[in-house]
Amino acid sequence: MSRREQYEQQTEELLEPIVRGFGFELVDVEYVKEVGTWYLRAYIDKPGGITVDDCEAVSRKFSDILDEKDYIEDTYIFEVSSPGLGRPLKKEKDFKRSLGEEVEVRTYRAIDRQKEFLGILKDYDKDTVTIEYEDGSVQVFEKGDIALIRLALDF
Repeated sequence: MSRREQYEQQTEELLEPIVRGFGFELVDVEYVKEVGTWYLRAYIDKPGGITVDDCEAVSRKFSDILDEKDYIEDTYIFEVSSPGLGRPLKKEKDFKRSLGEEVEVRTYRAIDRQKEFLGILKDYDKDTVTIEYEDGSVQVFEKGDIALIRLALDF
């Protein structure tokens, strides 16, 4: 396990009870370097959406724990955010919640000269994702071939 993955996992373990205590869901944690600066980001959600005040409350409560535990060696910025409308499906709970919903699938390489697919999420397992098209046909994707899968955005 990489150092980045260790930081993400430890953050998730420490942050989960705090987020749950507010009645929110911890969607994801990422530790990334952007333009020379490390960011520790926590994405939270709740039915009806997350507000700036929700993010601030979680950030304030968790900042003390980050200072106390001091398990990240680098200098970094901690952020709490909403995952946004177009959040990717990453974890089993994301796929489970999205069954029956319209999803957008982007693949790393073209399949039948196409890299973007739109359909209803019908099934998933640890290795595959199945979507159904409007005409009733289905397509199974290997998860390793998927660059991005997220809920489709209708505007």
